[in-house]
Amino acid sequence: HVQLVESGGGSVQAGGSLRLSCAASASASSTNCIGWFRQAPGKEREGLAAVWLLQSRPYYADSVKGRFTISHDSAKNTVYLQMNSLKPEDTAMYYCAADSRERGWRTLGAPLLYSGQGTQVTVS
Repeated sequence: HVQLVESGGGSVQAGGSLRLSCAASASASSTNCIGWFRQAPGKEREGLAAVWLLQSRPYYADSVKGRFTISHDSAKNTVYLQMNSLKPEDTAMYYCAADSRERGWRTLGAPLLYSGQGTQVTVS
């Protein structure tokens, strides 16, 4: 049973930071790739960051490169997204997802195999 449970969202002022956590089930981790995407009202799903677990290889979208950092704690089966220098345009629902196909992360609007319920991030 694939489970991805997000936490850590909230409201922050521009320039601030938040850290999102994603607790993944073993089934989710078996996809070998867990990451984060976001979706704002009226906008397409945007893959932000992902990590291929066996290779420890990260991917970042250009919109977050240099500001967001993805990390994985294998002992806790948890993936984190550290978000710094947040901007109002980062306001969205943030979802944890599991899918090893690169297209899902790199292509705006592309579906991802498994995702969680999401956590809201609001930057004012």
